[in-house]
Amino acid sequence: MPASSLVAASTERPGLGRAFFIGARDRTIARMRRTTPTLLLALLCSVTARADIPGFAPDNTAEANGLAIAQEADRRGQGFGDSRSTLTMTLYDGRGNSATREMSGKTLEMPEDGDRTLLFFENPRDVAGTAFLTHSHGERDDDQWLYLPALKRIKRIASSNRSGAFMGSEFSYEDLGNDDVEKYNHRYLGEADIDGVATYQLERTPRLKSGYSKQIVWLDQAELRAWRIEYYDRGGRLLKTLYPSNYEQYLERFWRPLTMEMINHQNGRRTVLEWADYVFGLELPARDFERDALRDIR
Repeated sequence: MPASSLVAASTERPGLGRAFFIGARDRTIARMRRTTPTLLLALLCSVTARADIPGFAPDNTAEANGLAIAQEADRRGQGFGDSRSTLTMTLYDGRGNSATREMSGKTLEMPEDGDRTLLFFENPRDVAGTAFLTHSHGERDDDQWLYLPALKRIKRIASSNRSGAFMGSEFSYEDLGNDDVEKYNHRYLGEADIDGVATYQLERTPRLKSGYSKQIVWLDQAELRAWRIEYYDRGGRLLKTLYPSNYEQYLERFWRPLTMEMINHQNGRRTVLEWADYVFGLELPARDFERDALRDIR
């Protein structure tokens, strides 16, 4: 899974081994704030060197270099085992009104398949008990289910409906799946400076059914962390932009954005996801991530 995935980015690719909590004393902090460029440059002084990318070469085709970068970003995220975190989702309409929802999230890495991710809504009362499960797959559509406690019903999200809004947010069901390398054709567009950070710019076009015609992704050259992602609708118009920020490193290896802001340019709305309380190495059982277990989540 590359660093640009969404819910995956919240609960993906973090730790190994026995259960333990990574506290403030044990993690390296790299705060990325778009609103303070001077501070940003100071804090990012460690991300000026380029990442070592196998298969990347100046005389390669744009497609070969794009794939090489995507594969290396994916490789760096592998091996975490499982994780747990808490999430806050804040929805803003075009008039500045907001609504907040609190969730918990878990992810289990599957060695022969894509990751399994579970979200559980805890507050407010009108959505409490709602659960969302994703089984990600590389070369085929993800499996996704939504449990609605008021109806006591598990609803399968059809591939034709994955462009729909997730729980009223600016994130779609598709956004909450994993950005597996195999799901896209990749093309290297060149280098770009984003807020003083040297980045690789990639275009990825979906190989499977999608609500997007393409995505443009900026990854910093040092760590291959997603800095910005633009989503274009099926008509080729810019629909949304995702801004990951406030990265922290865990286990001296895995980077996580603690904030993701999705701005919808067509309706003026935005949604902010914020993560906290990461725990890794829990040895979560696979049965917790089965469809029929959704009714039993507490």
